Amino acid sequence: MQKILTRNSEETKNLAKVLAMEIRGGEVICLSGDLGAGKTTFTQGLLEALGVEGPYTSPTFVVIKNYKSNFKFQISNFKLKDIYHIDAYRIGEKDLLELGWNDFAGKENCVTIVEWAERVEKIIPKNAIRMEFKWLNENEREININTSIKT
Repeated sequence: MQKILTRNSEETKNLAKVLAMEIRGGEVICLSGDLGAGKTTFTQGLLEALGVEGPYTSPTFVVIKNYKSNFKFQISNFKLKDIYHIDAYRIGEKDLLELGWNDFAGKENCVTIVEWAERVEKIIPKNAIRMEFKWLNENEREININTSIKT
C-alpha cells in the first residue's frame, strides 16, 4: 500500500496523471473515502490525462457517464476507447449489473472508475486498483493506493 499526501486539487489531479501513464486497459479503479476529499477531482485529472475532452462532471444523478478517449498508449498500438465513470453512492450491485456492468468493467479497451465503490463491493474484481481518500485536516488529504501498479 502506498500513502500519498496532497494539499490541493492540482496535486490530486497530478497524482491522477501519474497513474494514467501506467494504464494498460481493463483497469477498474475504485475510489472510496471521505465526502469532498478528492475522488471527483482525481477522476477529472485522470479523464484529462486519458485524452477525454471536458467538461468533466460527476455522474451523481445519472449514475454512469461514458467518455470516449483520444489516448493512444505509448508502448503499443492499443487504443483506449471508453472510460466509464460511475457514482455508486445511490445504487447497489444489482442496479449496476442491470446498467451493463459486465459489458464494460474489466474489458481491455475500457477503463472503469467507480466512486463510492464500497457500496458495490461484491461485484468489484479482485485485481481492482483501490484508492481511499481521507481528510487529515482542512488543507491535506491522504490517499492510500492498493495496487500492483507502481506510481
